[in-house]
Amino acid sequence: MTIQLPLHGNPNVGKSTVFNALTGMHQHTGNWPGKTVANAAGICDYKENKFLLIDIPGTYSLMSNSEEEEIARNYICFGNPDATVVIVDATCLERNLNLVYQIMEITSNIIVCVNLLDEAKKKGIHINLEELERLLGVPVVGTIARKQKTLNNLMKTVQDVCKKKVLPNPKRITYLPVVEEAIEILQPEIEKQVESKQLARWISLKLIDEDKKIIDTIEQNLKITLKEDESILKQKERVKGILENNEISKDNIRNKIISSIIFKAENICKDVITYENKSYNQRDRKIDKILTSKKWGIPIMILFLGIILWITITGANYPSQLLSQFFNWIQEKLIYLFEYIGVPVWLKGLIIDGMYRTLTWVISVMLPPMAIFFPLFTLLEDLGYLPRLSFNLDKYFQKAGSSRKTSINNVYGIWM
Repeated sequence: MTIQLPLHGNPNVGKSTVFNALTGMHQHTGNWPGKTVANAAGICDYKENKFLLIDIPGTYSLMSNSEEEEIARNYICFGNPDATVVIVDATCLERNLNLVYQIMEITSNIIVCVNLLDEAKKKGIHINLEELERLLGVPVVGTIARKQKTLNNLMKTVQDVCKKKVLPNPKRITYLPVVEEAIEILQPEIEKQVESKQLARWISLKLIDEDKKIIDTIEQNLKITLKEDESILKQKERVKGILENNEISKDNIRNKIISSIIFKAENICKDVITYENKSYNQRDRKIDKILTSKKWGIPIMILFLGIILWITITGANYPSQLLSQFFNWIQEKLIYLFEYIGVPVWLKGLIIDGMYRTLTWVISVMLPPMAIFFPLFTLLEDLGYLPRLSFNLDKYFQKAGSSRKTSINNVYGIWM
């Protein structure tokens, strides 16, 4: 049985941690979105059954904007898994439900795994999982990745869905009336080429959205014709006229679709989440207003990075000098030893002047700054500043045709 884990791109959602715990593999987990850039597979044994788990890239959305989102979307749409496990973060459920609803447009065999329940408890956040399951119409399992009992509950649910003991019935989004009307116009024409009504509805939504990249991928994988089918083109013109009459253009149709999902997620979270202290994240928001503000965000970032650079360079001078002196002392002893035992000049030059000096020079110069820089950057990561740094640099990297996901790597590159 093939089970896929198309999990949310939140850095702290624990997607790869759950995958590793279930499969016994040790896939690298990163604290920034998009760390997983290709599918990883592992076998999970549960009650004499073997499950093939596919860990696909974490993403916030399936509306293709990056390589990671394309990989995730394509596997969900065309990978034909027996079930799809969507892991969401219990500490920010509302934001994560965006992905859940997008996946429910594509497939019905979904299990929602609410991870990091222990972190939510620390913050005084309580989620009614039973009510969430009722409102979504799909199985919901709460997990703490380091507790095997919760992972066993997840695998039991996965097994029940795969063996049809549990039949998910997703309660999908109802969009604006004009969007629903547009879907009803296009869907019958698409159903002539696609057997699944559910998939036909999703394809209709993509045609309304006019995402050419997704449409091309659909045509290639499903071997259907959408852009050249005369009946579909005729209905698309009709839909275009209806949308324009309702003042919905190509530029804002996606916003209308996303707004419906966000509004639904907000309403569900109001019903299933209770807070011991509703202002538990008030301090973080105040910090965000300062660290990501237009006025202070960039100056504070430059100050932080400048301090780290100064500490790295200044602090590395002393251990570098000590290491250099230590290695020179060893070198003198080696030269004396080689001369004592009569080692040929060419061999002495090869070993000492070539290999030894090169190696010790690299260690003396590189090791001290690395030993200072990486702990300092890890501290910034633990304090939650790196995501804010990426946010500050986002628009500048977009203007350069790049992504904020590369901002941290570029900062590393400056120091290295």
